Amino acid sequence: MAKSNLQFKTNYAVSSTIEPFYKGGKVQISKDEKFIFCTCGTRVNVLQIVTGKIVHSIEQDDQEDITSFALSLDDEILVTASKALLLKQWDWKQAQCTRSWRAIHNVPIASMTFDPTATLLATGGCDGTIKLWDVVKQYCTHNLKGSSGVVHLVEFHPDISLLQLFSSASDCGIRMWDLRSSQCLCVLQSHYSPVTSLAFTPDGASMVSSGRDKICTVWDLKSRTARRTVPVYEAVESVVLLPEDEDFSEIGVKTKEIHFITAGSKGVLRVWDASSARCVFAQTLPSAPSAGGSEEGGEEYGDPRSLTYCLPLPSSLRLATVTAEHNILLYQLPSFTTQQQFVGFNDEVLDVKFLGKGDTHIVVATNSSQLKVFDLATSSCKILYGHTDTVLSLDVFKKGSLFVSCAKDKSVRVWRQDPDSGQVCCVAQGCSHANAVGSITCSRMKESFVVSGSQDCTIKVWDLPESIPETDGDMFQLTARVTEKAHDKDVNSVAVSPNDKLLVSGSQDRLAKLWSLGAPGADLALLGVFRGHRRGVWCVQFSPMDQVLASSSADGSVKLWSLQDFSCLKTFEGHDASVLKLIFVSRGTQLLTSGSDGLVKLWTIKTNECVKTLDAHQDKVWGLHATRKDDRVVTASADSNITVWTDVTEVEQAEEQAKQEDQILKKQELSNLLHEKKYLKALGLAISLDQPHTVLKVIKAIRQGENGAKQLEKTVLKLRQDQKESMLRYCAVWNTNARSCLDAQAVIQVMLTHLSPEELLQYQGARAHLEGLIPYTERHMQRIGRLLQASMFLDYMWQKMRVTGAPASMDSQDEEMDTASLQVPHPLFMINKRPGEGGDGTKEQGDGEERWNEGEAEEDGGLEEDTNCPANMEDDDDDEVSITRKASVRGQREENGQNGKKNGNHHSGSEESSREEDRGDQTEAEIFLSAASLPPLQAIIS
Repeated sequence: MAKSNLQFKTNYAVSSTIEPFYKGGKVQISKDEKFIFCTCGTRVNVLQIVTGKIVHSIEQDDQEDITSFALSLDDEILVTASKALLLKQWDWKQAQCTRSWRAIHNVPIASMTFDPTATLLATGGCDGTIKLWDVVKQYCTHNLKGSSGVVHLVEFHPDISLLQLFSSASDCGIRMWDLRSSQCLCVLQSHYSPVTSLAFTPDGASMVSSGRDKICTVWDLKSRTARRTVPVYEAVESVVLLPEDEDFSEIGVKTKEIHFITAGSKGVLRVWDASSARCVFAQTLPSAPSAGGSEEGGEEYGDPRSLTYCLPLPSSLRLATVTAEHNILLYQLPSFTTQQQFVGFNDEVLDVKFLGKGDTHIVVATNSSQLKVFDLATSSCKILYGHTDTVLSLDVFKKGSLFVSCAKDKSVRVWRQDPDSGQVCCVAQGCSHANAVGSITCSRMKESFVVSGSQDCTIKVWDLPESIPETDGDMFQLTARVTEKAHDKDVNSVAVSPNDKLLVSGSQDRLAKLWSLGAPGADLALLGVFRGHRRGVWCVQFSPMDQVLASSSADGSVKLWSLQDFSCLKTFEGHDASVLKLIFVSRGTQLLTSGSDGLVKLWTIKTNECVKTLDAHQDKVWGLHATRKDDRVVTASADSNITVWTDVTEVEQAEEQAKQEDQILKKQELSNLLHEKKYLKALGLAISLDQPHTVLKVIKAIRQGENGAKQLEKTVLKLRQDQKESMLRYCAVWNTNARSCLDAQAVIQVMLTHLSPEELLQYQGARAHLEGLIPYTERHMQRIGRLLQASMFLDYMWQKMRVTGAPASMDSQDEEMDTASLQVPHPLFMINKRPGEGGDGTKEQGDGEERWNEGEAEEDGGLEEDTNCPANMEDDDDDEVSITRKASVRGQREENGQNGKKNGNHHSGSEESSREEDRGDQTEAEIFLSAASLPPLQAIIS
């Protein structure tokens, strides 16, 4: 395929992120049933149920973990308790802390709840005490003592007029407190393990309690006795009463007696009739390998399906459950069908692949036996059960609806996603490896076979049937067509070529091997071995276009190999640690790699250049995959984050092109403004373009015009403050160069004249800029001083020159002029005329030459110091010195006074021109002298 229209990628931007929002702890649903509140370390995250997005995140300033929280029943007040023994009241919609106070508990708070009026807050501490707080008047109202151990449960009676509080601690009893007298009315004893939840009937006459002792107890609160004990045969974490005014006949509810739902260690929701102590309905879980059948199974607390919370949503007749793996599931009553699933914590993500026709979903393998399929549009999740141990690797067939997985349970599974409903089911499985299966790949042209690599050092090829089952009811059992001992150590990666004829494997033994798949039914044939990596090979991939393959290793390098002679063509080095995954992008002309350093790098193969480094993860990036259109990339890391990246190369190029066009238009507008002498607009436009050179051109144009100084002053003073700040910054740079220092000093003079020091120092970076102006200004003053002195000496020498034949009267005239020309504050030369010297001035001339040499040495030294003075300026000074010296010697040796009048006239004209030059030099120095007469910059800075 021609690559003439191929465009290299230069950058990716994060388009969406799936990150953990719940890591265990309390979960509460708002009364309007729109938000789920859950703890995540130092934060309380607010999840919007409709979109599945985190809309608010309330975080502790002290970075202490939150131990408990409570939301008032009117959804207005949120109170959090942290390990720092602080209680904080939040306006959670604005994520602002409105009040914080010290909890009187000596140890962290374990439980808390609001009363129905949202005015009283009860907190149960690990020290066995319960404290009640008036959140309106902001003081502690009760301090209830008597419980032993951690108070892990506090609940108010629904009838607030009774002013009763129920609590449970490690002593397994339920205490009923009278808040009027602060006394414990009674202790309800029935459970032999900690009580996990309480549920009250609407009239407040009865209560159901649950515990981990596998029983639920129905209490009569008026007589304070146990009405019935219901054995539920599982450790119950939560109990919820069914609404009495709804019809639940389809799940076996026939009477109006109390019915409740239990959620516990088996992970199954069950409905119980309190009057008969009988289970009338049990939820059926899809593809549950350990739950469902027997009553004895699935009782271990480590079961990932076990439930930790069950929360009612009465308005919408739904139920929310929280699993031990921090997944939140919403069920619709009375059918108990799964409506939504949210994954609170993915743990370590081991692999990720795009799924679906338009790559609308991603399938994720985490440190779990469950697979998770996320809808990228809504972040909702479907949890797939089937494997019995951690899933290690994934791959997707070309069409996008069929994918394969392998796990530590030594099995491989084939899954199908329904393109219309999005439902996923397992349609085939194979189990014949002797150890964990760590890598898997599928055929590229047709859905014909699967190749797996295992820690038993073998590679297996599994043929798929021509008609794959549509549902999991008739699951197909795969058998391995070929088994080959490929390596001496674990097989980390396998990949199939685009034409389905070749297979490459990478292993922990530092080798990559090329195999011929041959015809169906044929064995694998070893074609060659790729040697060169210093450590184990983590990933191998074929190029989609060329006869090359790439491999990544734990030695931190990526190598490109030729399939013809098995030689290494290129080596890419840039990662600081193991390179775990790589893929080809841009039709095989670029590589994307991910490593243990948490970085994703984009490489151009032709130039061996790392074009871009993407940094969005804090741990190993195990998963890396691109869409079929090559416009998006997904990465998954051990930090539990999944990030979707979008190719923004074209967008950035379009923005850059638009920016360049805009610059061209502005430059043309600037040229027009200068031509029309609209200096204020031109200056503002040049500053907005952030082009100091253009601003300098505008300043020069203003100064060269009529009334340049006044025009400059008028223009600079009309600038905005931010524009003046930019001008001051530019002046600090211009002042370092002798060519532009006059313009800089002109602008500085205007600012120092019209702006007070206080106003000037308010400018951003003004102090640094003014400090930078001082040394260069002093050097420019010294240079101008030397130039003035040199010009005065030149004037003096012109006056002392004599031409052959000049009359004696001219000498006396020159003597008179000498006196006037030397009336300067600090003369450079002292001419001593001693009595008795001849009129030829030989000794005077010699003394003058000697002193001139000293002055010349000083001048050269000064010029060498001034590194910012242009070279041509130094050359001009040297030329002036040599001409002056020659003219001096020639003038002193001339004794003939003939043609005096003619020479005198010539002398007068030269004198006049030299004085004009002197005046010109003084005009250039005027700005420095006037700036020097202003308050010193040191005084302004100090």
